[in-house]
This record gives sequence, C-alpha cells and structure tokens, in this order.
Amino acid sequence: MLSNQSVDRRRMFQAAAASVAAASVLSQPKLASALDATASQAASETGSATLKKNAVVLFQGDSITDAGRDRKNQSANSPRSLGRGYPLLIAAELLRDQASQNLQIYNRGISGHKVPDLAKRWQADCIDLKPDVLSILVGVNDIWHKLNGRYDGTVQDYETGYTELIKETQSKLPDTRIVICEPFVLRCGAVKDNWFPEFTERLEVARQVASNLSLERVAFQDMFDEAIKIAEPSYWAGDGVHPTVAGHALMAKTWRETLNI
Repeated sequence: MLSNQSVDRRRMFQAAAASVAAASVLSQPKLASALDATASQAASETGSATLKKNAVVLFQGDSITDAGRDRKNQSANSPRSLGRGYPLLIAAELLRDQASQNLQIYNRGISGHKVPDLAKRWQADCIDLKPDVLSILVGVNDIWHKLNGRYDGTVQDYETGYTELIKETQSKLPDTRIVICEPFVLRCGAVKDNWFPEFTERLEVARQVASNLSLERVAFQDMFDEAIKIAEPSYWAGDGVHPTVAGHALMAKTWRETLNI
C-alpha cells in the first residue's frame, strides 16, 4: 500500500504533467499570433517595414554572394541554396521576423561572374523569378580577372553593361525594388596597389548607375572603410575581397538597415 506521502507526490507529478500538456495544446494556436506580435514590436522599435505577403527576395552577384551555395539546390529559403554568407544571414532574420509573410528568398550568385556573365543568365536567374526585391553585388571580378589576364573589359564596358542590365530589368519588372550593392575591396591579401585607381573608378560607376537610375544603394565600401578603423582589414576579408564571418555579418546588418526591412 502506498503511503499518503507517496500518493500526494504522485498526484503532484500527474497534475504537473497535465499542466504542461495543456499549456502545449493552448500555445499552438497562439504561436503564429505571438510571432506576429514579436515581429510587429521589432518593426516598431527599429522603424523597419514589413515585406508584402509572398514577396520574393533575390540576391544576385559573384562569389561574395554565392558564398559556397549548393547550385544544384534552387529552392527558396533552403540553407544549402542560400550559401554561408550575407544572403543566408539576411534570410534567416527576415524569415524569423516576418514569419507570417511567407517570404521566398533566393540566392543566384555565381563565383567568378562579371556583368556580362549575369547578362547571359538574367532571364532564367532573375526575370523568371519575378523578384519583389532584387539585390545585385557585382564588379570585383570585372577588375580582378582583368588583372589576371582573363578578361579585357574596360570601366566603360562595366558602366554600359551594368546600365543595360538594370534598364532591361526595369522594363520587364517595373514593380521590382532594385538595390545596387557597392563592390568593395580591402587593402590586404590579393588586393595590391595595382588594383588602383581602376577599382575606385569601377566603384564610382556602380554608385553612378544607382544614382542615374534612381535606385537604392548599399554603401559596402564606405561600411568597410569605417570597419577597418576598429579591426584590421583581414579581420573583415582575409584576401581583401571575400568577407570573413564578421564581414558577412556586417554586410547583412548594413543591408537591412539601408533597405529598412
């Protein structure tokens, strides 16, 4: 026979288990509203905007955007398809903060690509996806490959090709929010004196394209110029081009703050 103390203890455990089960059941219908409330509070505190329902966000560019993604996996919101860089970090935060919006986030950056390479695949890798937000970061390979003797495009070619690419996009996707991300370098690793002044000229072209076509611009070069006052260039990009974890995190933060989302 159980003692009164044992019976009381058993009843206590049963009551506790029932409370946990009930709390679990009750919490499920409230989960979405709780997430929405959290997102609304975060948006209110930061002044950020919520993307529309089912919005498509597309990241385009070269290896900095690619960041080791699995190119055989083209799915939206998949960690493998998003890579290990700033698109993944941005996607993770947007999907968390705007859980009720069913966002579809893609990464179509390809390592080594230049403006002409983007143009060749633009229909399938951009236009057909019909992005609501299109973020483009391209330009460093246009000079790096030239210095390596693998490309002979000029600064003027960069400007002309980039402008044509954006105008085509605006024509076919007039409602798409297009964002130009500044190409950037840090003076370390592969980045030597022979990169200048041509890299600076290409950077100015990207800025001018954004200004001429009334597009938003994410000032990544300005951002890193400030960051190296805190830590050495290799802390942010080991080879002067490809960001470290810290560099990608800083890019993700700056991107969201610039777009206010």
